[in-house]
Amino acid sequence: MTGGLEGGPRPLRGARGSAPAFPPPLPPPLPRRRLDLRLGLCSERGARPANEDYAAAWLGEPGLGAGKGAIAALADGVGGARGGRVAAETAVRGLIDGMLGQSEARGVRRTAGRAIEALNGWLHAQGRADAALAGMGCTLTALVLRGRRMHVLHLGDSRAYRFRDGQLTRLTTDHLQRAGNVLTRALGTEESVRVDHAEAEARPHDRYLLCSDGVHGALPEAAIAAELGRRAAPEETARRLVAAALATPLGDNATALLLDLLDLPAPDRADLEAAIDARPILPPPKPGAVVDGYALEAMLADSRYSRVFRGRDGLAPDGRAVVLKFPKPGTAAEASFRQAYLREGWIAARVRSPFLGEVLEPPPGRATCLYAVMPFYGGETLERRILRGPPIGLEQGIGIAATLCKAVAALHRAGVVHRDIKPDNVLLQPDGGLRLIDLGVARLPQMEEFAPADIPGTPSFMAPELLAGEGPGDERSDLYALGVTLWRLFAGAYPHGEVEPFSRPRFGAPASLLGRRPDLPAWLDQVLARAVAVAPEERFGDAVELLFALERGMAGGAPVRPRPRSLHDRDPLLFWRVVSAILAALLLLCWAGPHLR
Repeated sequence: MTGGLEGGPRPLRGARGSAPAFPPPLPPPLPRRRLDLRLGLCSERGARPANEDYAAAWLGEPGLGAGKGAIAALADGVGGARGGRVAAETAVRGLIDGMLGQSEARGVRRTAGRAIEALNGWLHAQGRADAALAGMGCTLTALVLRGRRMHVLHLGDSRAYRFRDGQLTRLTTDHLQRAGNVLTRALGTEESVRVDHAEAEARPHDRYLLCSDGVHGALPEAAIAAELGRRAAPEETARRLVAAALATPLGDNATALLLDLLDLPAPDRADLEAAIDARPILPPPKPGAVVDGYALEAMLADSRYSRVFRGRDGLAPDGRAVVLKFPKPGTAAEASFRQAYLREGWIAARVRSPFLGEVLEPPPGRATCLYAVMPFYGGETLERRILRGPPIGLEQGIGIAATLCKAVAALHRAGVVHRDIKPDNVLLQPDGGLRLIDLGVARLPQMEEFAPADIPGTPSFMAPELLAGEGPGDERSDLYALGVTLWRLFAGAYPHGEVEPFSRPRFGAPASLLGRRPDLPAWLDQVLARAVAVAPEERFGDAVELLFALERGMAGGAPVRPRPRSLHDRDPLLFWRVVSAILAALLLLCWAGPHLR
């Protein structure tokens, strides 16, 4: 029997789907990060005449929104009382239904407190009014996962455990008087009740166990930790824990409810701001220092506002190379750095692309101060490649352009506007890869801190409407910056001339790309002229449309490569001399063969 699973709140397992594929040749988008759990539940009566335990879980339901999170609860009817099973089932069902019926804006503690208070009053009144249920009561232990936080609600002697990084941690304290083994707190036995509440950070790969005293009273915590550490499927782990408990002389009802946390929702702005505000800005370190396990090997840059190092992650198994950027305290740029950190953290949690620079979030508790960590990619910026020459050829340039279009498309698909696309922010990797970096001034959905007159960007790459103060930047202004970047990639100059800061240039028709690179095809001039059009409506609709235009051009208008001329065509006399020498060598071998035997 699996007590509590049948007839419990529905659905016990949340519906799961996959994100739609993005049109080729772009890679399909990764599914949006969300709360992803797997449930295992087993309950057996043991040597008792009836099973007074009840457990159930609500893992989400389409239409209720992600804000409700997930709720798992376990109750154990007070032994010897007539209505123990009724109390346990009522408590679990009532808690889940009561919390789902309230607005999540009230918070977990308040919604759970109101639900438990109502349940306690009803159970206590029933126990007094109905002789068949006299003295009814139960323990109650619940786990609520909402956002990126874990909440535990508890009264009685059932338990909640967390298994993380090989360590078992008990999350509850037994309300039990050891002398006589008497409960000091239970639901329904008194007119009022006090509930323990604890809150902590949740992490992917956590395992949470709710169990009755028939499990934790029969098994030492070392045995529980060993079983959880096997990392079998949650249903199998729950079954093995109950079976091991029933194999002991205790013989009580045994219930185990296990939750495997696979993934968490992406952090929202409030989560990121709380994490950022909690980290102080300290004086930047020097080369050779070790900060939170990061060994700083060489200083890459040192400006008025920040210091940048190349280093290694000493806590990573492979000791991966990283770049660390430390802001300097006491400067006007502190607030700007925090906002940039917020933007990059938000994007890193939601946008996954092999063509975008990553931001590595240190595990919670590791970062003792505020700094940014990124992989060390090596290579050089596109701007440096343009300046050092020679001019970039058509095939290589189109390859760079196509990858850059995919990077911009990944951002726009998530509602992110880069606002500073330029060759300095395009990193060419030694293996031929490409990364679009520096997302610290990106415009995020429903998040805007810049006044129209202060919209960030580099003047020569800013769309005319941005320079005129007509908006905060959108996908069309990003496409303009992308077009200028590609024009500069091929021509080494700017289609509308270099724009000085604080100037109000007059925009006309772009310069001819072929005037600077007559070796390039005319279709490329036409494509890039449209990309840098002055009027937003004359530009491409999105980065994918620009990508397709480039690919169509290469498919139908690329220069034809001449076939390599053979040696006979290039030098007939040399060709016949080589043939004669080969024939003479073969004749010599044929003559010498019999004489050598």
